[in-house]
Amino acid sequence: MEKENKNLTILITGASSGIGRETALKLAKSGYKVFAGVRKKVDKDELEKLNTNIKGVYLDITNTESIEKAFWFIIKNTNRIDVLINNAGIATAGPIEFLSVKSIREQFEVNTFGALALTQRFIPFLKNGKIINISSMASTGLFPFISPYCASKRALDILFNSFMLENKDNIKVISVKPASIKTPIWNKSVKSAKSRFENFNENAKNKYEKELKYLEKNAEDNNKNGLDISEVVKIIIKIINTKNPKPSYSVGFKSSLVQLFEKLPLTIINKLIKHKLDNIK
Repeated sequence: MEKENKNLTILITGASSGIGRETALKLAKSGYKVFAGVRKKVDKDELEKLNTNIKGVYLDITNTESIEKAFWFIIKNTNRIDVLINNAGIATAGPIEFLSVKSIREQFEVNTFGALALTQRFIPFLKNGKIINISSMASTGLFPFISPYCASKRALDILFNSFMLENKDNIKVISVKPASIKTPIWNKSVKSAKSRFENFNENAKNKYEKELKYLEKNAEDNNKNGLDISEVVKIIIKIINTKNPKPSYSVGFKSSLVQLFEKLPLTIINKLIKHKLDNIK
């Protein structure tokens, strides 16, 4: 790890809660200048009151006009972005058989295309900087019933790794892949899945009732026993202060285990996962 440089300017999306909020606060308390992307005035006001190094920015990464307004607001207040942290994200859960294509598109609009659109706009101000993408251990694609989330994170990793290879501005791209974390995202995901489930026909409800209950229980377990957000924040700060960080970081034992599990032949992986699904009670 290199010596900390507190003169860095950092832009982070999805700063109203979870990883984004804690990262923004930790960086600001350490002396960094932080632009925190939020979508509500109450979140902007609260963050700015908590630390003077934070400047809230209204930012909906799925909206081109919002990105443009945020861009000009930030550029009026700084002449560079040293680190862009693409953190904003949602999780769509449910059986592929009954998930609407619209809901799957929304998943990609936030987790993949939104991050890409924002990054493309700020590239001229990111020269010699870093892009830190909050991906997930789910980017391995080994988690049924949250496959849109898995696929969106996998696509994020692939697109940005290619960008790192292609770009001529010495911009480093780092993917952070945490295990399940104690954040609101999973409760929001299950709540959304339950809402969709209520609109299923009776045949569909009977077909996947136990799986939905499993998803709900798993979300509750994540909130109680998931990885603490502070573990992810530590890795983010380590990356910021490392001259040549690795392109990918697993955070938490489960994430490292999943990375190893992924190396097994797909036939074996599928048999093991299918066996677990068949034995959900």
